[in-house]
Amino acid sequence: MLPPKPSIRIIVDTIEYCTREVPRWNTISISGYHIREGPGDSRSRTCLHSGRWNCLCRSSHREGLKVDDFAPRLSFFFDSHIDFFEEIAKFRAARRMWSKIMSERFMAKNPRSWMLRFHTQTAGCSLTAQQPYNNVVRTASEALAAVLGGTQSLHTKFAR
Repeated sequence: MLPPKPSIRIIVDTIEYCTREVPRWNTISISGYHIREGPGDSRSRTCLHSGRWNCLCRSSHREGLKVDDFAPRLSFFFDSHIDFFEEIAKFRAARRMWSKIMSERFMAKNPRSWMLRFHTQTAGCSLTAQQPYNNVVRTASEALAAVLGGTQSLHTKFAR
């Protein structure tokens, strides 16, 4: 694992290269799935994930990249867990935060820059081998929360 500065440098270099050389390619997917395994509630985890977005966008902007050139092709990766309403709220809040950050802080003009495009994966840790039928309900609930929260793509896990 690299320290933060070299890690950010690699990501910004990737965004810069792709923006200039392969402008129609989706540059990077910023993952927040692993953050769920750490401490804290949905609010604090979403804020931590948001801090990473800000850092990458700010760093790319400092390198001279125009936010409307790279932001529409960023995507995100989230988890969906068992607390139905909290998960819906998390996704909707993340979408609003991204839109506000892009339009107000980075002054993005392109409406596509304001869109938080994200993939969601349901939680494997909420499943148990002893309760396979309950797993169906858990996974369905997590998937529905993601869909109602606005996900563009979804991966469901299932344990037998």
